[in-house]
Amino acid sequence: MKFGIQHPSFTLDGDGPAIVDSIKKVAVKGEDLGYDSFWVMDHFHQIQNVGQPQEPMLEGWTTISVLAGLTSKIKLGTLVTGNTYRHPSVLAKTGATLDVLSKGRLIMGIGAAWTEEEAMAYGIPFPPTKERLERLDEAVQVIRHMWTEDKANFDGRFYQLKDAYCNPKPIQKPHPQILIGGAGEKRTLRTVAKYADASNIFGSLETVRRKLGILREHCNEVGRDYDSIVKTKGGRVIFGDRESIEKGFEQMGMNQQMTREFLTYGTPEQIRQDMEEFAAAGIDGLIFSFDPRQEFETVTKFGNDVLSTF
Repeated sequence: MKFGIQHPSFTLDGDGPAIVDSIKKVAVKGEDLGYDSFWVMDHFHQIQNVGQPQEPMLEGWTTISVLAGLTSKIKLGTLVTGNTYRHPSVLAKTGATLDVLSKGRLIMGIGAAWTEEEAMAYGIPFPPTKERLERLDEAVQVIRHMWTEDKANFDGRFYQLKDAYCNPKPIQKPHPQILIGGAGEKRTLRTVAKYADASNIFGSLETVRRKLGILREHCNEVGRDYDSIVKTKGGRVIFGDRESIEKGFEQMGMNQQMTREFLTYGTPEQIRQDMEEFAAAGIDGLIFSFDPRQEFETVTKFGNDVLSTF
């Protein structure tokens, strides 16, 4: 089991130059504790379930590029890049450059994009869901062509390439891991089965089992080795007495079943048991965010009390 840190909020990182020092502190500590990866979101406004849209939000690819120079081992990625924000050939060039400059530490997280309000605010086209998913399917193919072929050519419905160079190629061979975020059962997981190296989903143990079962079915249909795909789960960790935490959820009017879809909470022993159950269900990696008010402390606690036991 591998573990990653997601840093979704910059609100408490300080102003101006202080922001980079705050992010560096967490990323370097994670690297020292043995976390496998460090992730930021690819959003231009803060998203609703994290904060208010006007809160600070650094551009994701610039952020992980700076972190590449401040760290030495931990892998870096966006969880996940919205495909509609950039042409996939340009994204492939950006990713290849970062993989070279980080000496082979990029994970290419990508998804169909989902925040319509953000796209409208920035004047970015936001096609209907079906088209965005079809574009994602083509985009992953484009990226693979750019990273593995001398001159990339592609003739799709949405994207076309003609003798496109991407030199230097990424350090990682045959190419950096492409991780698709999302668990749509008909389209997204099928694109994972066809083209991705990794998948990232959210959900409770029951949800994860169902989604992985559907992914396996898609793999069987397209002739893909299910075990060749790295399965990861996202979420947030809260330490404390589980009963007290659940009572707090009730007082806030939060549905316990819904919280279990996105949160992992309890004592280190209870959280460790949850991690073992996810591993038994087929999850290979867990990517967690932590309370931004005490992120450094909880990243450290999780690393010492949970990660170190795997």
